[in-house]
Amino acid sequence: MKVIIAEKPSVARELAKVFGANTKKAGYIEGKGFTFTWAFGHLLQLAPPQDYGFYGWRAQNLPMLPAKFKLAVRKIKTKDGVVEDPAVRKQLDVIKALFEECTEIIVATDAGREGELIFRYIYYYLKCKKPFRRLWISSQTDQAIKDGFRNLKPGTDYDTLFYSAHCRSESDWLVGMNATQALSISAGNRAVLSLGRVQTPTLAMICSRFNEVKNFVPETYFQVAIQLKKDESLFRAISAKNYKTKEEAEEVLEAVLDLARGYEKGARVEKVEAKAKKEPPPLLHDLSSLQQEANKKKGYTADQTLGILQQLYEGKLVTYPRTGSRYIGDDIFASVPDLIAKFKDHPLFGKQAQVLSSQKLNKRSVNAKKVTDHHAILPTGEPAGHLSSDRQAVYDMVVGRMLEAFHEECLKETTKITLVSGALFTANGTVIKQAGWRAVFNDKDEDKKDEDNATLPAVLKDETLVISNKAILERQTKPKPLYTEATLLKALETCGKDIEDEELRYAMKDSGLGTPATRASIIETLIKRDYIKREKKSLIPTDMGLAVYDVVKTKKIAQAELTGAWEKRLEEIKAGASVADFKAEIAEYTKSITQELLKAGTALAPITVKAKA
Repeated sequence: MKVIIAEKPSVARELAKVFGANTKKAGYIEGKGFTFTWAFGHLLQLAPPQDYGFYGWRAQNLPMLPAKFKLAVRKIKTKDGVVEDPAVRKQLDVIKALFEECTEIIVATDAGREGELIFRYIYYYLKCKKPFRRLWISSQTDQAIKDGFRNLKPGTDYDTLFYSAHCRSESDWLVGMNATQALSISAGNRAVLSLGRVQTPTLAMICSRFNEVKNFVPETYFQVAIQLKKDESLFRAISAKNYKTKEEAEEVLEAVLDLARGYEKGARVEKVEAKAKKEPPPLLHDLSSLQQEANKKKGYTADQTLGILQQLYEGKLVTYPRTGSRYIGDDIFASVPDLIAKFKDHPLFGKQAQVLSSQKLNKRSVNAKKVTDHHAILPTGEPAGHLSSDRQAVYDMVVGRMLEAFHEECLKETTKITLVSGALFTANGTVIKQAGWRAVFNDKDEDKKDEDNATLPAVLKDETLVISNKAILERQTKPKPLYTEATLLKALETCGKDIEDEELRYAMKDSGLGTPATRASIIETLIKRDYIKREKKSLIPTDMGLAVYDVVKTKKIAQAELTGAWEKRLEEIKAGASVADFKAEIAEYTKSITQELLKAGTALAPITVKAKA
């Protein structure tokens, strides 16, 4: 008998259905010579400090550096305290019995770092020695499942993926447990002041931006605007310089040769610059970019978007959601024309699907070398049927992005006219000559400035134009905006560096904070800890979040670059780098940050905090 273990009951049921297994038992399904069982996500976790003899929260216990980590059954809070989850214990007993009876195990947990960790922790906790092979698929369609089972991989092929996941798990325990206890103890033990390897630098980014906005002193400046006429066309030009005082602007305004002063032709064209610009289509979505789009367009939280995507994945409508790749390989690209053809009758995208069916597809998102564990998110082409409004919205973002990514470039013409009338003025205009990929959602050009004209008339150098109106514009400098979930997710990809170019941002993804699959939970954890809150679309720190930030902001634990470097190391471990070197580095860091926080937390003593949970 072969046992297939999935990450969730719903996935196990889908796998069983494909094989025609339909005999339901307590904790598993069997039939056709197979048994399908499941976890409920993480059934096991690294054991708490008391399992290593570290009782209570005492400074003398720190730093806690277990010689060997133990696994413990997931726990829940009850009226009797924190106890083993009985449902988890029951399912572990089922899995143990099935493992003991089987001839082979097939691992069908989610094909990624955490999915591998979930299975391996169960396998090692149960002291199982049975051989196992790995199902690695990016889609839950019946065909993808069948193809995956025909191409099972040896379990050992994924050892380095497990080492990476295990190192992540241990480093989070070491830094989180020690830093949290050290800060809480030095603050008087009146609250659990949670810190974490990824959580704390994320909090630091939010607090730093909040303080920057709060302390920003706007500066007033002035511009002079003129309205010009050429034949029947009107357009606007703005002074090339900004003026610190209104008096300076008034001098320039007075010097403008406009109709009110009797000048029929008051501005001379000094220069006309016209440039053709090609705007490439966006890359396909990975989880992070899709979460950003859903937050901008619909206000969905990162966690909501991930949940909706997981439902679409389990419903066989999209490929694997927790991917960090925005590319596909040539093998997947070969199937894209047929996939696009399936959307010719789509109510929103049918016309663009028809257009793409008759033209050469753009290959910007095709690069096998940039595909990681999973390729970019694509629709599967399976009929969607009736979806709830939120699922439909996210599904349409996936379908729409696929059409955008393989579409033509957007061709624009930008024109800049420089004029002289007492001072230098410039008029900018952008005309879209060929919408290309922008036709999919009928997107406007986000790069277009407020003062840009929709169109500009044709003018010649040294031509003189009529100035029909003029005015002084009063402006104020603005701070960077508060983080929204969309902009925070973007910043986490690059450790807070402002990088607009999507390919350059993608190149830095291995050095970002967290992973596409974990960033949503980081935000939710900070909210649960009462460190940040949502205010409309913005993420802002609470008083407690700011108090903790003030204590840790100069410490390494708050440095995004350091944590980003660790994420990169974890990726390197997956590729075969030394586990021992990373563990030694984390242990040394844990010792230093613990000592720092045992001293630093006294600054929190006067602050009223929530009672210790």
